[in-house]
Amino acid sequence: MAMSTGGKAQINVTPMIDVLLVLIVIFMVITPLTPRGLNALAPLGTSKPATATSDIVVSVHGDGTVGINQETIKLASLHDRLAAIFRNHTNHVVFVRGEKGLDFARVAEVIDIARGAGLDRIALATQ
Repeated sequence: MAMSTGGKAQINVTPMIDVLLVLIVIFMVITPLTPRGLNALAPLGTSKPATATSDIVVSVHGDGTVGINQETIKLASLHDRLAAIFRNHTNHVVFVRGEKGLDFARVAEVIDIARGAGLDRIALATQ
């Protein structure tokens, strides 16, 4: 605080303004970028539904298991099973379906495992 000659105390606000401007610049620089999600294409309404005979559908369950068409397996063995299926399969498309109310992190984990098994076309089943 600076004292004027009149004996009245006055606050010097110039250093506070400088500090505020520096803080504003710092917060502008460190703001997080928008999160980037997975690239996904939503199926069109006119497409045919996935069937167990022609397409491979992976259903993600809340108890840590996944289903490949009608077969239920553990999540740990999904990579080997997908690699074995698509070794002889000509269509390299897999449909991933999650249970209602399931956290998307589990579905993203299955998508990551499928990518690791060599699948390049992964579709999300909407129903």
